[in-house]
Parts: sequence; C-alpha cells; structure tokens
Amino acid sequence: MDKTALFKEQLLSGYNSTGNSITIGAAMLNGVPQKEVHIKLPLKTLNRHGLIAGATGTGKTVTLQVIAENMCAAGIPVLLMDVKGDLSGIARAGSLNPKIEERHASIGISYNSKGTPTEFLSLSKEPGTRLRATVSEFGPVLFSKILELNDTQAGIVAVLFKYADDKKLPLLDLKDFKQLLQFATDQGKEEIKKLYGNLSTTSTSTILRKIIELESQGAELFFGEKSFEVSDLVKTDSTGCGLASIIRLSDIQDKPKLFSTFMLSLLAEIYTSFPEAGDLDKPKLCIFIDEAHLIFNEASKALLDQIETIIKLIRSKGVGIFFITQNPYDIPDSVLAQLGLKVQHALRAFTEKDRKSIKKTAENYPISEFYKTDELLTSLGIGQALVSALSEKGTPTPLAAVHLRAPMSRIGILTSEELNQSVAASSLAAKYNQIIDRESAYEILNDKINKASTEQEEVAEKTTSKKQKEKKSTLEKVSENTMVRQVGRTVVREVARGLLGVLGFGGKGKKSWF
Repeated sequence: MDKTALFKEQLLSGYNSTGNSITIGAAMLNGVPQKEVHIKLPLKTLNRHGLIAGATGTGKTVTLQVIAENMCAAGIPVLLMDVKGDLSGIARAGSLNPKIEERHASIGISYNSKGTPTEFLSLSKEPGTRLRATVSEFGPVLFSKILELNDTQAGIVAVLFKYADDKKLPLLDLKDFKQLLQFATDQGKEEIKKLYGNLSTTSTSTILRKIIELESQGAELFFGEKSFEVSDLVKTDSTGCGLASIIRLSDIQDKPKLFSTFMLSLLAEIYTSFPEAGDLDKPKLCIFIDEAHLIFNEASKALLDQIETIIKLIRSKGVGIFFITQNPYDIPDSVLAQLGLKVQHALRAFTEKDRKSIKKTAENYPISEFYKTDELLTSLGIGQALVSALSEKGTPTPLAAVHLRAPMSRIGILTSEELNQSVAASSLAAKYNQIIDRESAYEILNDKINKASTEQEEVAEKTTSKKQKEKKSTLEKVSENTMVRQVGRTVVREVARGLLGVLGFGGKGKKSWF
C-alpha cells in the first residue's frame, strides 16, 4: 500500500464517525487537500472541551465560526464570548465568492449559505440583552474571591451575608452591600459585635476600597436585577437549530475584574443549575471564549482555580468549553490537559523563543508518520490547521492537517442597523432590559439609619431644650439677685449723696452750715 492510500485509510478510520458529527474540512497530504478524507468531529465528544490556537491572522475566528455554526445546525446551542467584536456575522447568511467556491471545490464539500438564530447579550451599555446577577446569588465565598480578599476580610464578608440573611436584607446590587458595610461600622456596630463578634475597621475599609475598584470597571451595571437565567442559553428554534448567544465584550477588554466577575458567575451558575447528564449523544451547551489569553493573563487566582475546577467537572453536565487564543501555552497546563479537541493554526518563528515554543507545541500532538509537525506549524496557510480530536470511544484521533471549510454565515460584522434590528426583535431583551430597583438592603438600612439619626436628633433636641430651660431659670435667678443688688447699691448711693450734700459737700460755691 502506497503512502497516500495508507494516509487515507488511517484518517478515514480515525474520523469516520458512525454517529452524528460535524464536518470541518478535508485532510491534506503534502499540502494538497484530499477531498475523499473529510475530518468529522463526533457530537458525542464535544463536551470534552477544546482549543483553537494560532498566530494573529491565521483564521482562528473564522474556524470558531465554522465549528459554532455547525454545532447550532446540529441542534447544540452555543455561547460565544466576542472580545474583538467580529462574530456578529454568524446571525446572517453568507454569500458565495470565487475564493469560497475554490476552497469548497478543493475539499469536496458543497457550500450552503445559512444564518444562525442569534441573541446578542451585553455586560455594558452596548446594544443587547443585559446580563445581571445579584450579590446574594454570588454568595460570600465567590464574592470574596472576586474582590481578592484575604481570609480575615472574607470572614467579614461571610458575617455580613449572614446578618443580611438573618435580618432579611436583600443584597441585590453593590450599593446594598456598601450600605450594609457602612451600617456595620457605624450604627449597627454594637449589634453586630454582640451577635457575631467585632469587625476590624481596617479590614472593612479595605473591602470598601475593593468594591469601589470593581465599580470603577463598570460592575454596578452587572450587579442587580433582573438576574439572567442560564436556561435561556439552552434553546433551539422551531427547526431544531441551536441558539447562538453572543456576548459583546469589545468595550471591556481593559476591565479584567469585570470580565472575571462575569466568568465566575456564569460558570458557577451553569454548574450548579444544570443537572448531571453523563455522556449524552450531543452536548446541551458549548461555550467559546475568544481571545482567552486576555483572560488568563489578567485573571485572578480565584478565576484560574474556578475555571480549572469547572473544566474538570462540568463535562458531566453536558457542557463543553472551548478556548481560542494565540499560543497553547497561554492556557494553564492544568486546563490544557483537559482539552479533547485541539485545532492548531500556524505559528510564527521570528525569534529563538518562538522556535522553542513551536517545538514544545508540536510535542502536544500525536506523532504522525505523514507530517513533521514542528515544520508544518510554520508553513500552514490561512484557513488551514492541525487537528487532533477524540473519537466516539474517547481515544485520540490521528493527527490531520486540515483545509477548513468556509462559514455558511457572513464573515464579518453586522451593521449598526442590523444589530439594532436584532436586539429590537429579541424576546430576551424585552425580558431582561427593564431595570428593577425594588426595596433592598440599601433602602431598608437607609431608613433604619435615618430613623436612628432622627431619634438621636430628637433626644439631643430635648436634652438641649431642657438644658436651655435650666440655664434660663438659673440666669433669671442670677439676674433677679443681681437686680436686687444693683437697686440696693443705687439706693444707698443716692442716699449717701443726699446726706453728703446736706452736710455741705453738695457742690461748688455752696456754703457750709458750719
């Protein structure tokens, strides 16, 4: 058997899924697409997570779009973290052009123009369905991790959550927690001390500063009601096509704390609310995190620990997580080891460090008699990638260099008008974009503080009034005694003057009686 025939046999046996699958392209040998050898990803193993990596401009985002839209076509809802703002085109059908026609002819896959049912979500004031969660839903442990508090400070947060629960004080937004913090260090200090012990003023001041730092990154827009229900991510349309939910994040790239807050909340909510599912025929939901290196470079230890835990456990909930980044080593080793699908676009060898990184990256892939992996990594063209996946049995597939198919949807972004039309027609936007500010800890404690302040003023006023009356009475007595003394002195003086005048000391020129 010649090399080409052996290549086809090995890859066909490795990627010829007997169950439902998505086709992403055709395998290449010596740089030539083999249109008989289609690379298929079994739906059954897509909850084993994945990675799409490669240098800037090699086609990672388009590959993400291809995989995501094909998942939706197979009935799998997806959640896309759109950091660069270039994934909105998935909502509209693509158009055939000579380059796409040539690509599909070379891989033996027909081109179908098709858009994907899409919802646009937002953490900021950008157009889209607003994502929110309450402080209470985070709980003291997660809230402390977000603020990066030490054990002592986290203990104070736990006490304040306990007090809020005991006194039925809803903690909905950040102003609720700030008001509770103020109350605990002022009017409620003795009450809380009696119930739970003394709270360090230094620690409470640090917590307040951390909250203000979080607010400065726009977190006040995220905390509050109405809380987003993750069940709204797991939907299909009337034809059975999965919903693509796109979170527009282009305006928060420089706000790592806000993104960390959202990620922790979302992953924790999905993990706790989704029931155990075991191995399904296809995932319930797949999450794509674009530009993941921005997250891991800026992420707190709490976020890294949380993602590692979620990656290990969330598979059994029927959820797959896919990271899109420039270099595989942007992802922590503990997370990288959990990823079943790896799609590696070209890497650039400009420096000695780059060349070492490429050799190290090549070692992550199965050894192949058909490719020199480290050399291939620098010679792949745009829209080509090395692929290693998991078969339906959970075993690694042979390494394949793949000429990828083009997206069925539009490559590029929606216009402002198209985006606004989509948001205006969204049932989710109508559900979540109404701001609710019901009575919560802020209002309740504010009333309590004002009432206590009013009572203190009334007591002070009564005390002042009483003192003023006592002072007046005293002054009147003193004044009365003074008046008597003054009148007495005046009478004596006048009498003395009269007597002295009669005695001949009355005035100049007057004669004496003697």
